[in-house]
Amino acid sequence: MKSVFTGPVYVVRDNIDTDQIIPAQYLNLIPTIPEEYEKLGSYALCGLPDSLYPDRFVKPGQLDSQYPIVVAGRNFGCGSSREHAPIALGSANCRVALAESFARIFFRNCVATGELYPCECVDRLCDRLNNGDVVTVDLDQATVTVQGTGKVYPFKPLGDVRPVVDAGGLFNYARQTGMIAR
Repeated sequence: MKSVFTGPVYVVRDNIDTDQIIPAQYLNLIPTIPEEYEKLGSYALCGLPDSLYPDRFVKPGQLDSQYPIVVAGRNFGCGSSREHAPIALGSANCRVALAESFARIFFRNCVATGELYPCECVDRLCDRLNNGDVVTVDLDQATVTVQGTGKVYPFKPLGDVRPVVDAGGLFNYARQTGMIAR
């Protein structure tokens, strides 16, 4: 499995809820249908207010984001328990969420769906990074390196969560490890 991700970041603040990640009107899209899964990504983070986030995570008319890494403040993914939130981010080609803290259910949904690596930062990176800053996230070293400055920030190791996300989610992990029949 891939352990290093490099790319530009999309920066959001505290208390970004699941309705901002994927608004309720798009929950009728069924992620197990490939065309609908792909369409779901085009709406990722579209619930953010334009006044605070004029640069959109997914550009109008696009299906994927140019930002493979989201950087957030505290309580990322709060609100409802919708699993569509990490799925929408993953569908938009986001692979890593770096946050000061995650809402518990959102964190679990990242792991269960296998869509995103939810990495809990030690430092408040949303105050130190800007949209478009290029970083390298190394899951093995549990570090974020800012390409422009060379500054390295640690995050909490993923531990037992990592192999589940590596496998592509809970059911794939259970199949691979023999917990359930293939």
